[in-house]
Amino acid sequence: MSIIESIQAGKTALGIEFGSTRIKAVLIGPDRQPIASGAHEWQDSLVDGVWTYSLEKIHAGLTDCYQSLKKDVQQRYGVKLSKVGSMGVSAMMHGYLPFDADMNLLSPFRTWRNTITGPAAQKLTALMQFNIPQRWSIAHLEQAIMNGESHVKDIRHLTTLAGYAHYLLTGEKVLGVGDAAGMFPIDSAVCDYDADRLTLWQNAHASDAFPWQLKGILPKVLPAGAKAGQLTEAGARFLDPDGDLQPGVPFCPPEGDAGTGMVATNSVAVRTGNVSAGTSVFAMIVLEKPLKALHEEIDMVTTPSGDPVAMVHCNTCTSDLNAWAGLLGQAAELLGARFSANELYTALFRKALEGSPDCDGLTAYNYYSGEPITGTSDGVPLFTRRPDLPMNLGSFMRAQINSALATLSIGMEILTKDEQVSIDSVLGHGGLFKTPGVGQRLLAAAIGIPVTVMETAGEGGAWGIALLADYAADHAEAETLERWLKDKVFAGMTASTIAPEAADTEGFAAYIARYRAALPAEKAACTALKG
Repeated sequence: MSIIESIQAGKTALGIEFGSTRIKAVLIGPDRQPIASGAHEWQDSLVDGVWTYSLEKIHAGLTDCYQSLKKDVQQRYGVKLSKVGSMGVSAMMHGYLPFDADMNLLSPFRTWRNTITGPAAQKLTALMQFNIPQRWSIAHLEQAIMNGESHVKDIRHLTTLAGYAHYLLTGEKVLGVGDAAGMFPIDSAVCDYDADRLTLWQNAHASDAFPWQLKGILPKVLPAGAKAGQLTEAGARFLDPDGDLQPGVPFCPPEGDAGTGMVATNSVAVRTGNVSAGTSVFAMIVLEKPLKALHEEIDMVTTPSGDPVAMVHCNTCTSDLNAWAGLLGQAAELLGARFSANELYTALFRKALEGSPDCDGLTAYNYYSGEPITGTSDGVPLFTRRPDLPMNLGSFMRAQINSALATLSIGMEILTKDEQVSIDSVLGHGGLFKTPGVGQRLLAAAIGIPVTVMETAGEGGAWGIALLADYAADHAEAETLERWLKDKVFAGMTASTIAPEAADTEGFAAYIARYRAALPAEKAACTALKG
């Protein structure tokens, strides 16, 4: 069929993903490639010391993103979007969205970016002998209990942003296993919450006498390919107040951005991995055997099918890099230069490859919030230089990109050196890889592993959740997600691979040695400038 015929017949799949700074929608056709897209820009807010998005922002952003997609379809193909074959929603993982019995929000949404649950995370990690990161939902719940917050007794449903958006559109309180793994530990053997650890938690809180059981307030866990409800009449009107969108569209389980990143890079097989680099940066490595030890720097999550994954998560990646690029752009505009944002970033990224491999003694900390991997509880961007060494734009930009990858590199060392995890391939995706060959080359140097980028690297998680929606509608029970992706999506797709170069690797090693040595200065800056 032509694209127009596919749209009119509803032979499409739609994915919507809530990123940190943008909500994106991608519509794919029968060949599973994007045919239209929409977006809504948004930003979190720091309210009373908590990073949050209001429900109003969530609602307005979801509707506006769909309307942007609908407009793109109309402009590209001259037809009105009214039918969709299947749908799915995904979002940044973890965080805290507690609701009462009538689905009224009991506390402002506490996002993954917050580092305010340290005592709870430590307590739960010791109790369960399983690393519980600060951003996980169970850590936020535990901290609320420890803080004596009055709303806890009224909780009847606890979910993530993806789970909430899915509920708005379908009325179903479910969650994909990959996203659920950011709420509470998962038992991959049964693709559900770990029953023994649920019991441990419940017994530890027996004296609290809450009028609920933990499993009863958590979303139902579903693997990739499962049916997760359908678009209700109210959900259709929510997305499309004009009344054109028809209800009844089947949904796949809502997923987290880590899971959709794995799908979008064909990294769901054992010994594969991917690095998603945008506002935050994280690596997902699919394990062939359990880790030998508990590491508080490593999160244990799952693929969308429930297979165990080691995750290295860093709260900040490109935010400070973007700020510096904006400042340099302002300087260029003072001299009358005119350019697009894409031209600015391309020029600056390419300049980074002209810089010294060790960045001429320049060191940058990109911390907008705390980074548990390096033991920082707060974030203050910090840039340092040695007065006896030259400063030039190439080395400056290389230092900024290295800064975006430094904490990830420290976390990856635990897997590759301490745990001797075998990794056949790592695929990169996200904004850091939009300029061909630059972020890819510097990431290879930072982690010591060849990095592959596909031609779809810029499509990201919205494409990933659209693929999961199509998989659920495409006889998923007949084949595994791994096989389906390999045969029906990525067969013959163009990709480029860059192996670590000796000079880059040695230069990054010198950079990261300075970075580690000066971490006390970053921590002191956080203390001195907090608030």
